[in-house]
Amino acid sequence: MTEHQDFESSPDAYKVKLESFEGPLDLLIHLIRKHEVNIYDIPISLITEQYLGYIELMQELNLDVAGEFLVMAATLIHLKSRTLLPRPPTAEEDGGSDEDPREALVRRLLEHQKYKAAAELLHERETLRGAQYMRPDTRVADAAGDDYEPELEVDLFSLLAAFRGVLERANRRPRMVLPPEQMSIEDRIHQLLARLSETEACGFEDLFSDGDGSRPFMIVTFLALLEMIRLKQIRVFQAGGFGPIRVYKRARPTDAPHPIGDSEN
Repeated sequence: MTEHQDFESSPDAYKVKLESFEGPLDLLIHLIRKHEVNIYDIPISLITEQYLGYIELMQELNLDVAGEFLVMAATLIHLKSRTLLPRPPTAEEDGGSDEDPREALVRRLLEHQKYKAAAELLHERETLRGAQYMRPDTRVADAAGDDYEPELEVDLFSLLAAFRGVLERANRRPRMVLPPEQMSIEDRIHQLLARLSETEACGFEDLFSDGDGSRPFMIVTFLALLEMIRLKQIRVFQAGGFGPIRVYKRARPTDAPHPIGDSEN
């Protein structure tokens, strides 16, 4: 590989293909787990509001929001409108024989979870053979005792949730008037790699603290992290279900994707 690496330097030019990560059903399952709600009794208003918020953020980040995400958004809005309508008198008289408008969605989610669990089991067996699924290793678990929760690799929606938290906290801070500074994703990647070279790992939120605190800077940082994940330059882990996220620099494997512009295969 050549030493010079070209990246998509503009956030407008950089586009993440979401099919490489997860789909709309995965986002719904993420939201259900995050809010600890019963999958058989989904609070449609809350989940719809949260789902649309994620779609808005993904569009702002110029992520490739496929049509299936928008179809699911329309489905949720339709379900929300149906749940807000009064039930027909006939349904109330016969004890509620009308199907709950959420039932079809629940069936899809349960079926998706079943196939997802099977796929994850196969993946876990494969990666465990390579001794690279969990961090840290068993020596850390032994030292930490019974309360230790292993770090699991983070999915896209957990990263988006953490990034939303970063943006919300930044909005609560007093605004500083600074000259606008344009930073490319390529430059931000080099900065992040340099910082991660100084330590074994770094907290996800800490990687957003060394700039001007502006929304454009934070978006460039987040897109740079996604590109670094794609290039297998870093691995991102989370303690437990929704614990702190940590970023680890890694030696790029031989099968890692090439940066844009790198023609050597």
